[in-house]
Amino acid sequence: MSFLSASNQAATLSSGMASRAAKSAQARPATFYFDSLLFWCWIGLLLIGVVMVASASIGYAAATENDPFFYFKKHLIFLLMGGLVSLVILRIPMLFWYHMAPIILLLSFFLMVVVLIPGVGIERNGARRWIGAGGATIQVAELAKAALIIFLSAYLVRQGDTLRASWAGVSKPMGILLIFLFLLLLQPDFGSVVVMAGITVALVFLAGMHFLKFMSVSILGVGALSYFVFSSEYRMRRITSFLDPWADQFNSGYQLTQSLIAFGRGEWIGVGLGNSLQKLLYLPEAHTDFVFAVLAEELGLLGSLCTIFLLSLMIGRIFQLGIRAVNAGVAFGGFVAIGTAIMFAVQSLINIGVACGLFPTKGLTLPFISSGGSSLLVCMALTAICLRLSQEIQTSAARPKTVAKKAQNQRARK
Repeated sequence: MSFLSASNQAATLSSGMASRAAKSAQARPATFYFDSLLFWCWIGLLLIGVVMVASASIGYAAATENDPFFYFKKHLIFLLMGGLVSLVILRIPMLFWYHMAPIILLLSFFLMVVVLIPGVGIERNGARRWIGAGGATIQVAELAKAALIIFLSAYLVRQGDTLRASWAGVSKPMGILLIFLFLLLLQPDFGSVVVMAGITVALVFLAGMHFLKFMSVSILGVGALSYFVFSSEYRMRRITSFLDPWADQFNSGYQLTQSLIAFGRGEWIGVGLGNSLQKLLYLPEAHTDFVFAVLAEELGLLGSLCTIFLLSLMIGRIFQLGIRAVNAGVAFGGFVAIGTAIMFAVQSLINIGVACGLFPTKGLTLPFISSGGSSLLVCMALTAICLRLSQEIQTSAARPKTVAKKAQNQRARK
């Protein structure tokens, strides 16, 4: 009799534990998950960036800072900061960014205006794009790109039906873009203009804007960008030097010709890591805008193709994640991922294209590889948001399976 009573008590206790486990599984994610392919592509590109910044900046740092590893150490500091920021972001749910989107947008507008104030914004090479902060500089356009992606993603979720139904829905994101473009052209930063215009038009089109409206906006955009190019003397010089850099190789075509020399010296397998000659004060901005030229010289065609493959794999994975998120009903996170993929793709295409002589010279960094603290921090933060998104999608998909398995175990015990 006592044995049966003890058995019943044990069964009751086991049933209660199973019930509590099932409720607990509903209350929290089943396991922590991250997209391993995206994560390791990210780590691989960061490691390439560390190596190439150390190699490409050594001559310039020795000449300007009396420390060959000045920019390398600075890059490591920003990398550490980016890692800490990424760890924090991985703990923040996507819903937080959805609700904070308007505030983030207003903050970016404020910084874009502040950087134009003389004495506050830092001017270099005729451009006022940076704000000093504790001995470091912040390029506000990089923050504005992330703000635009987050705000547009939230807007497309809230106003997607209006966007697809009328021009009124299209006018708001285009109006936001025009404000950004106006402020960027005052800096001036034409490269960021192209990136932000590409992000906006692509996201709005993917959100369901009618094709005729998309074509109309695209034609107007191309016309406006063409006007800004042809109406500016220094931009026209960049176009003419791009078409024939060797015609003025010691003036307007200097950067491009030195970059092409670096590509030519690299041949198939490169001259060896650290053995570049062009980085020794021949190639301007060797550790920032033209870091890919130094990479091509030292690692050759094979190293260049491997880097491009890794970038393409990461961008494709983020885009795939965005599509999965939209299909899973997490439209905001999906648009953020797609916008991030577009930003990385456009910047990579322009940076590599400029170094190869396919596009006119533009001051855009190569994501994760070029030296540049603001760019590195923003790119790492956006990637961390994408990893958080992948974790949320996976755990929400795994949770019903976990609960069902717990219930099945409970029935088996009974």
